[in-house]
Formats: sequence, structure tokens, C-alpha cells
Amino acid sequence: MDEFDLIRRYFTRDSNSPGVVVGVGDDGAILRPTPGLLQVQVIDTLVEGTHFPSNMKAVDVGYRVVAVNLSDIAAMGATPRWMTLALTLWDKDEQWVEEFGAGLFAAADEHNVALVGGDTTQGDVVVASIHITGEVEEGKSLLRSGAEVGDTVYVTGTLGDAAAGLEMIENNRRDDFLQRRFLRPVARIDKGLELAGRAHAAIDVSDGLVGDLRKMLNASGVGASIDVDAIPISKELRTQFGADDACRFALTGGDDYELCFTARPGSVDDIDDITAIGTVIQGNELVCRQDGEIVEVDDSGYRHFA
Repeated sequence: MDEFDLIRRYFTRDSNSPGVVVGVGDDGAILRPTPGLLQVQVIDTLVEGTHFPSNMKAVDVGYRVVAVNLSDIAAMGATPRWMTLALTLWDKDEQWVEEFGAGLFAAADEHNVALVGGDTTQGDVVVASIHITGEVEEGKSLLRSGAEVGDTVYVTGTLGDAAAGLEMIENNRRDDFLQRRFLRPVARIDKGLELAGRAHAAIDVSDGLVGDLRKMLNASGVGASIDVDAIPISKELRTQFGADDACRFALTGGDDYELCFTARPGSVDDIDDITAIGTVIQGNELVCRQDGEIVEVDDSGYRHFA
């Protein structure tokens, strides 16, 4: 099966998505943006052996590559609309491609995102890149650079689960909840939309809480003090790894794709599944306290080429 047969069979759909004038099958997509809204563009790449294990199921790879991009849209307070796919394959058969496409569309359909184009090629490992276009009202987009002194620092959900799940996969241990948190991350689109125009700054936790919080603080030109004991940790993580390792995963583990954001104290109390973990302060330091004592957390998040 050549490139064009592959695209036609596994990635072409009749799209009834609003705004799609021309979708998959031409040299480019033609889209009609919603009048009065700003566009948000995000792109992320997953590389076999770097971002996911080689034996990971194709359906989970397809789901995950969409979800991690949706998470960036969520962190901007936007609504996802359209996506394109660039897929590099090597020794994968048609069943693998079919399952990958099933996972990809499962994640996209959860948020009514239309696949409108892309490219396939041959290479040494699987490389999947998704580009998503979202839309947001002017004045409501969330940025990393808006945190203000006196803001409360919040996170959604629980942290550390995905990194723990990946470690369990790599060590042939099993916990369905933790492993699913890595394999099928949940993009917090709903929370991003609730926070749009209300939170001062936001970032998704992809490279670890400490590393990503530092990125947001640096962009805002402020510091923060966080209470390590306040960080939400799931009972599954505590059960499988104990308190100390659970705390390590929560602070420095990546791939949770929860949101970390700042807002005025009390201004987001009506939003569920969020936890206050600290306060924005003057300066440029991130101070972590546990049991009232300052603890050192040496982690700047995952970095390519480091």
C-alpha cells in the first residue's frame, strides 16, 4: 500500500465540521475561521523510543499524540477546531496504521476536532506530529506571562501518575489507573475554557510540575512559594510507590498534562477539581516547603538536546 492509499483508507473522512471548506485529499486545507475570534496554533511531536516505548499499542500512540496537543490548546484557554498530521513509519503493517488512526480519531472526536490534512513518509522510527488550530475570544487567552504577586498557584487533578505509570510499564508492573494516565492523558479543555479570562497565567504540566512552573514564573518575572504537602497525589500512586516516591513523581514527573495556573485568591473557587498549592511572590525564586522546611528540588523539566 503506497502513501496515497494509506491516507485514503485510514485518514480520510467526510467532514461535516463547521469551517472546513476543503479537507484531506488536496494540496492544502481551506478553512473558514469563526469571525471575531483569534487563532491559537500548537504543534507537538512524539518520537518512538523517546516519548513512548516501542511496544506501546498503536491505538494508544494515536490517542496520545492528539491529546498532548489538545493539552496545549487547553493551557491557552482555547477551543480546538482543526488538526493536521505528519506521520513517519518504518516497519509497521496495515493493522498498526488502522489502530493508530482509530486512537487518533477517538481523541479528536472527544472535542470535535477535524483532521484536515497532513503527510506520511518512511523513516527509521515512528514519528508522529500533530498541529492543531484553536480559537479564543480576544482578551481571554491564557499565557504563561501574566502571573501577579499575590496570586494563588493552582493545579488541576492529581500529579505524578503518568510518570509512575510509564515506570511501571517499563518494569513490567501493572496498575491500570497509573498506566492509563500515561497511555491516555486527558486534555483539560473544559478547565481551560472555565479559566479563560479569569486566570492570570497558565501552563500544562508536560515536563514536570517544578520545571513547568519555573517556565511560567520566568515568563511572568515573578517567583513562587509552594507547599509540597498540598500537591494532590492519587491514592493509586501512594499505594504503589509510597509517600516519598509519590512526592518525587508529583514534583518532577512529566506527562500528566494537568494545568498549573495562577489566579487571584478566591476568584476560581467555583471551579471543581483544582487544588491551591502555593502563592506567587516577588523575586525570581521557586521556594518549595515541606513540613514548614525549605526543600531543594533539583529539576528543570525534560529538555531535548541537554
